[in-house]
Amino acid sequence: MARTFEDLVAEAGSVSVDGWDFSWLDGRATEERPSWGYARLLGERMAQASAALDVETGGGEVLAGVPRLAPRTVATESWPPNLALATARLRPRGVTVVATGDERRLPFGDGVFDLVTSRHPVTTWWEEISRVLQPGGTYFSQQVGPRTAMRLTEFFMGPQPAGSGRDPERAGAAAEAAGLEVRDLRMESLRMTFHDIGAVIYYLRKVIWIVPGFTVDRYRTELKALHDRIQADGPFLAHTTRFLIEARRPD
Repeated sequence: MARTFEDLVAEAGSVSVDGWDFSWLDGRATEERPSWGYARLLGERMAQASAALDVETGGGEVLAGVPRLAPRTVATESWPPNLALATARLRPRGVTVVATGDERRLPFGDGVFDLVTSRHPVTTWWEEISRVLQPGGTYFSQQVGPRTAMRLTEFFMGPQPAGSGRDPERAGAAAEAAGLEVRDLRMESLRMTFHDIGAVIYYLRKVIWIVPGFTVDRYRTELKALHDRIQADGPFLAHTTRFLIEARRPD
């Protein structure tokens, strides 16, 4: 027997969305992963680094999965619930997690790290990254690309203007303007599928920039319409984009 709309809404609206662990969606939603394998590449670079910084580490999920961390590894996080999760997860591995605020400055000295990483940062402070990197150091990041989940955004918010601040070419230009040399820059479009409205609610509560200001009460009419559509036509399909950028501070 299919679960009711109200049951799915109540369940997805009450579950915790702290951290960046999406395992609650197992069996309810799928998202393709980029072919380059960020976690594997991150592990390779960490194994060669002596001092590393992971910016916007979230709950520390990705960094905790690295087999061999740099001898001195530091992470930053600004959102208090994620900060607590990251500290609990990473402290046993010797990682210091530093709380940051909204100021556009990393709380570290010049030329401290030979590797700076970040997976899906909200913003990238290119001048600060360049400043804290040692000469010859590397910035390595997987980022959210343009028009990610736009089909989902437009279902709730209507047509959106063209263009995006999350463009890989713009990121490459900003890196070079900050004095870095871009060594790798590539993007892929990836399929995402939602099998029930609970998965949609959980995703929109967690990834807050897809539908800014999303709440179940505010969008109940649209949620019910999407629930009925999934029940009648099957899973809802959207696409994400991801880009990989690697940039080096010249010697």
